[in-house]
This record gives sequence, structure tokens and C-alpha cells, in this order.
Amino acid sequence: MPASLPAAYNRVPRVTVDFWVIKLMAVTVGETAADYLALNLGLGLPLTSAIMTGVLVLALVIQFAQKRYVPVWYWIAVVLISVVGTLLTDNLVDNLHVPLEVTTIACTILLAATFAAWFWSERTLSIHTIVTTKREAFYWLAILFTFALGTAAGDLVAEKLDVGYLMTAVLFAIVIAAIAVAHYAFKLNAVLAFWLAYILTRPLGASLGDLLSQPLEYGGLGLGTIVTSLIFLGIIAATVAYMSIANRGGELIEPADPLLQADPRA
Repeated sequence: MPASLPAAYNRVPRVTVDFWVIKLMAVTVGETAADYLALNLGLGLPLTSAIMTGVLVLALVIQFAQKRYVPVWYWIAVVLISVVGTLLTDNLVDNLHVPLEVTTIACTILLAATFAAWFWSERTLSIHTIVTTKREAFYWLAILFTFALGTAAGDLVAEKLDVGYLMTAVLFAIVIAAIAVAHYAFKLNAVLAFWLAYILTRPLGASLGDLLSQPLEYGGLGLGTIVTSLIFLGIIAATVAYMSIANRGGELIEPADPLLQADPRA
């Protein structure tokens, strides 16, 4: 190993209040945009999935090229991966007729396998040192499966268990609040707390999206997918603009950081 390593920028954002605001908005857009493209525009799940996967790949190529956190490109990738994660679950359930229970278990296994491979390779799951291409690849793969898992779990609770969109959102909000209390009051491991909250904001956001967009007869407020998507995209755009103006760029990780020194590979 080299005696010293160059400093590098973390390629993902610090976890702040505005991070969670955009994350929640992004997962809501993922739910409503996927429904709009596949159902309202009549593209169908296979074509919508192919188009959005292609767009996501392009966005990730741009994101990986930055070598640091740039708010616009990072959050574009998050919104798109939210849509693709939703479509992944929808294809399994609607096209392949895989039960929601099985889909939820399968997504859980895939996410757990991703975390296991990530930790085996890098000895950390921390998002504070995403400073190499390998770590960033593990990060985005984990993000994809959190969205797929969150979609499946949210639909399982809201629809299959017939809890309803509003109560599902309340339920997941309570669980997320409990995780926050466990972390801040009882010292729950920060990495574990982050990833649990990240997974659970997906069904929370999806339930909110369905609550706002679905017709009244299906338990929603009837705003429709277009209006709901535009509302949340507007909030995302405003928050990203604030981040960019406030220079919320990538955090510089010094070479003295043991997690950075543990892996000198690019």
C-alpha cells in the first residue's frame, strides 16, 4: 500500500434535513411517474422499463464521471433509479405474476447480498467515504434494491393487507421515527440506522404518492399522477437549486481517513 494517498471527494451528499426532503420527494415521483408512463401514456410496463432503464444508465454514466457529489446530477440519478426500482417490482408482480410476499422476500435477499458483497470487499457500508468507483457502484446497486424492496413492501401493506394508503404512510412514518429515536437516544449504529431509514422512506413516499394521485374510490385524493409528479418535482428542483447555490458540493476526505486508506484502488 502506498505510504500516503491523495485526498478525494465523497461522491454522495452529507445526510442533512434537505437530503431527506429530496429523498422523500424522489421516491414519491418514482411511484407516480412510473404509473403515468406505463398506464396513462399507455406505454406499458416492458416499454416503459426499457426506456427508463436506458435513461438511467446515461444518467449514471454522467454521475460516475463527476468523481464528486454534484447535486444536479446526483439527484437526477436518484429520481430515475426510483422510477426504475418501482418498475422492477411492478414487472415482477404484474407481468410475471410473482406474489407481493415473494417479491418482498426476493428484494430483501438481493439487498442483503449487495450489502454483504460490499462489506466483504470494502469492510465498510458507510456513505461517508464513497470515494472510489467500486464503492459508488455498490452504493447505486444498493439504492436500486432499496427502491424495489420499498415498493414491494409498501404495496404489500397498503394493498394486499388492505391497510390503505394513509395508514400505510402513518405506519412507516412511525417506524422511521422509532429508528431516529433509537439512533439519537439509544446509540443505534449510524450506518444501520441510515440504511433502515433509507429503505423505509420508499414505502412512505410511495404511499403518499398513491394517496395524492389515486382516485377517490380507491382511497386516494384524486389529484392524478401528472399533478402529483409536478408538485414533487417542483419541490425537488427548488431544493437542488438551494443546494447548488449553497455550494453543497462533495465533502473532501483527507488521506488520513482509515476507511479511505483501506482501499487505494480507483
